[in-house]
Amino acid sequence: MTATLDQPLRVLTGEELAVLALLADGLPIDAVARRLNLCKRTVQRRIRRICDRLDVHAPIQAVVWAARHKLI
Repeated sequence: MTATLDQPLRVLTGEELAVLALLADGLPIDAVARRLNLCKRTVQRRIRRICDRLDVHAPIQAVVWAARHKLI
């Protein structure tokens, strides 16, 4: 599923948006995991799922997408 301008909120969950927001703040994966009380592996899986859903290749591209859609 590729994200579209019409469906940005349905593409990502609240948990995924929280991960993106922390990545946008410049936090490394370890710090994101601590902040969200998750294990590092869970955060990595969420990042992969976010990238797959948005059809991007890197987390920074996902952060840019979310910022452009004013989700973070």
